[in-house]
Amino acid sequence: MMNEKTIEKYADVLIWGLKTANKKLKKYDTVLIRCDLPGLGLGEKVYSKLIEQGYNVSFRTMPTPNMERAFYEKTDEKQRKFIPFGEKEFFENLNGNIYIHAPASLTHLKGVDTKKQADVAVSRKFLRDIMQKRESKGLFGWTLCTFPTEELARQARLSLKDYTDQIIKACFLDEKDPVKKWADAFKNIAEIRKWLDSLNIKEVYVNSQNTDLTVVIGEKRKFLGGSGHNIPSFEIFTSPDYRYTKGVYFANLPTYRGGNYIEKIKLEFKDGKAVKISAEKGQDYLVKTMNTDEGAKMLGEFSLTDVRFSRITKFMADILFDENHGGKFGNCHIAIGSAYTDTFNGDSSKLSKQDQKRLGFNDSAVHWDLINTEDKTVKAKLKEGKIITLYEKGMFKY
Repeated sequence: MMNEKTIEKYADVLIWGLKTANKKLKKYDTVLIRCDLPGLGLGEKVYSKLIEQGYNVSFRTMPTPNMERAFYEKTDEKQRKFIPFGEKEFFENLNGNIYIHAPASLTHLKGVDTKKQADVAVSRKFLRDIMQKRESKGLFGWTLCTFPTEELARQARLSLKDYTDQIIKACFLDEKDPVKKWADAFKNIAEIRKWLDSLNIKEVYVNSQNTDLTVVIGEKRKFLGGSGHNIPSFEIFTSPDYRYTKGVYFANLPTYRGGNYIEKIKLEFKDGKAVKISAEKGQDYLVKTMNTDEGAKMLGEFSLTDVRFSRITKFMADILFDENHGGKFGNCHIAIGSAYTDTFNGDSSKLSKQDQKRLGFNDSAVHWDLINTEDKTVKAKLKEGKIITLYEKGMFKY
């Protein structure tokens, strides 16, 4: 496991990430820490540092696997849609959110009715909308991380030591000054984002052994990345115009979600919608999740990670790490479901729901990243008509 010195560095990086995500965070602002019980040591350290720096901190431990299983098995629909008194007001005044992901189980919800999970996601979506709106106004920021557990290591087929070492390496916790290392990485990512935005891309074409996908970037978009939201975070992404996605996308990295293991996902898109949905394992769960609402069959995100930044080389059974996979060829990932409206290149706080729909920002209670690490070429058609190679052999052609 991590020693005290490494945990101290991890806490410093998380707080730096939060302050990077919300540059207006100030003394006496309210910060929520949510923490799975196995990550409590890191949670305590983050709490102590935030209190010392003058923030008002609310600390919540997440339900245990047994509690979460009992909730879905024993509640009725009314209970699942219950929102605790004061929750809306709490999130309307929240300035920061740190989540420490440290699961004791990834499969405890296996067999639970997918509709029950969808009920909860839909009923709580308005809280996410509140946070997104506050973030667009510069009033809120968030970050999250993963703390190594026996369960994560087992599902990734690694020893706990190897899993922990991968987290330490990926998050620069083996560096003397990991915060400086992150700041340098974000500076490089910002340069590539600026280059991408200057190209005026109309659409991109992703080609690998099993993927042949066309994604229309859309009007008034910008690329994001290096924001502090995730630790680690190396991806550069945007939310495309979901209405025009076409072709085939293949996720060769497996994924865990809602207690289920899903492997070799293949989606075929036509006119923006996934019209064919398959997986070698976990197909039933995949199909049901993509039927949560209309937006769950459509794209909310398109992302690329450059191998020159990411030090992640192994499957981690954790989307946070897997969506930032470097390895040999970097990765492309798409997310089905909700879009990030802060990829709008104007003042996203002024976007109405009608504006978002008009611009092709997808809306859903689902957001699920699906990762492809195959050797791929990504070409871009610019608005002027020229076609260029954007990304090849895991690197942007910057």
